[in-house]
Amino acid sequence: MRIALFTETFLPKVDGIVTRLKHTVEHLQRQGHQVLLFSPEGGLREYQGAQIQGINGYPLPWYPELKMAFPRPAIGHQLKKFQPDLIHVVNPAILGLGGIYYAKKLRIPLVASYHTHLPKYLEHYGLGSLEGLLWFLLRQAHNRARLNLCTSSAMVNTLTDHGIRNTDLWQRGVDTETFHPSLESYEMRSRLTQGHPEDPLLLYVGRLGAEKEVDRIKPILQSIPNARLALVGDGPNRSNLEKHFAGTNTHFVGYLAGKELGSAYASADAFIFPSRTETLGLVLLEAMAAGCPVVAANSGGIPDIVTPGENGYLFEPQDEMGAIKATQQLLGDRQQRSFLRQNARQEAERWSWSAATQQLTDYYATTLGRIPAIVP
Repeated sequence: MRIALFTETFLPKVDGIVTRLKHTVEHLQRQGHQVLLFSPEGGLREYQGAQIQGINGYPLPWYPELKMAFPRPAIGHQLKKFQPDLIHVVNPAILGLGGIYYAKKLRIPLVASYHTHLPKYLEHYGLGSLEGLLWFLLRQAHNRARLNLCTSSAMVNTLTDHGIRNTDLWQRGVDTETFHPSLESYEMRSRLTQGHPEDPLLLYVGRLGAEKEVDRIKPILQSIPNARLALVGDGPNRSNLEKHFAGTNTHFVGYLAGKELGSAYASADAFIFPSRTETLGLVLLEAMAAGCPVVAANSGGIPDIVTPGENGYLFEPQDEMGAIKATQQLLGDRQQRSFLRQNARQEAERWSWSAATQQLTDYYATTLGRIPAIVP
């Protein structure tokens, strides 16, 4: 198949969506498909054999790592030249709308996928009153697709409840070689704890944005004697978080990647994830693949991954004491922690990127045989 992929974010940006797209493009190309990728300009012209059409964009004022890239006629020319069998728009917001437009104009079958729970993000940026309008806009965009893929069963239900049609589940995937328990390292643990490897080590990996609610880790950290917190990643809320965690044993590590990131996961005692806005939570799978037990909010796509008492712990999103007790329980029982590590790894081993991409291509093939979507 020839697939035109539209995304609002790609390399050199680092986040869960980019991680999924990287592996998807790699495996699509490996399976013999051809991919043309449209994304905001990032300096890359190809990735794993796939051609990249970078579109000039403007940094978001409140999130300069993200760029607004507006569709332009050159996109249509490139699509006519490439002759795709199918267009796939990822989180259509600005650039993705161009993919939707040209899918209709050129009569190319359209698939969309939903990775960022934007309506829930609004409340963290003081825009909660716009949630109804955003759902209306999402319906207008997604209901033009023959298929709408979500990365968790919770999001399938949420989109369906809000009037988005033709939804289905795109299974999770994780790199079980890059993230492996064997990467546990005294040197990495010493680095993350700033020279105190004997102390309990809590880890967070991900974007430092307000919607991730990283500030809610502070009471957990303060409840555990001598505990250390390592925050791996970066984002627009970093300066606020540095003030919030001032005076605590918190280390802002910045970005890590590859085996170095795998070592960070494997060397920590617990992965703490308080976000209530996750459609999947890819970093949870990475932590589990590395054998790091997780303590996470019982929200969004997270319950699809974490089974309480089997491969991690969940706490109710508004229950601060529940999060504290779960973490204390995990750190206080070495035997239970070992049990969770083993089960977490076993769960992650079930989900390969190869299998996730094969499922996607099966969806593509089925979509090509469907009747066109009814445009609202």
